[in-house]
Amino acid sequence: MSAFAQNESHTSSTGKKLPAVQLVDMEGNAVNTAELGFEGPVVISFWATWCSPCKRELNTINDLYVDWQEETGVNLVAVSIDDEKTKNSVPVYVNGKGWEYLVLMDPNGDFKRAMGVNNVPHTFLLNKNGEIVYSLNSYAPGDEERLYEEIIKLAAE
Repeated sequence: MSAFAQNESHTSSTGKKLPAVQLVDMEGNAVNTAELGFEGPVVISFWATWCSPCKRELNTINDLYVDWQEETGVNLVAVSIDDEKTKNSVPVYVNGKGWEYLVLMDPNGDFKRAMGVNNVPHTFLLNKNGEIVYSLNSYAPGDEERLYEEIIKLAAE
């Protein structure tokens, strides 16, 4: 068993609902996590500008995202946990990479704590009822394919 496999943490069908937490978008507008309003599967990915695996994961998914959306209707929300010191670099990075995701900021870590995120990257998949059905607390190349398989299952429901 590889070191990655030993450290990997993923769950299925937790049924836990998304908590309602106030975040802000990159323009400073308040966004309530319980009122995102997406139909169909939603991926919530916690990341930070100082986290190389986070950026690799989100950049890899960005290359596939348009196809994923067309095929499954999935939406991705990238939640930055950058704090006061680093949060100003979030829009610079996101705009430079051309991400099509909704990017929200959690500078106080309220949503991170509510979701039980201890380290990043941490990715959650929610069904159309807002329930967490899949979670992965790591990233290695190829993980996006497993995530996509889970998204396809949800889209077929």
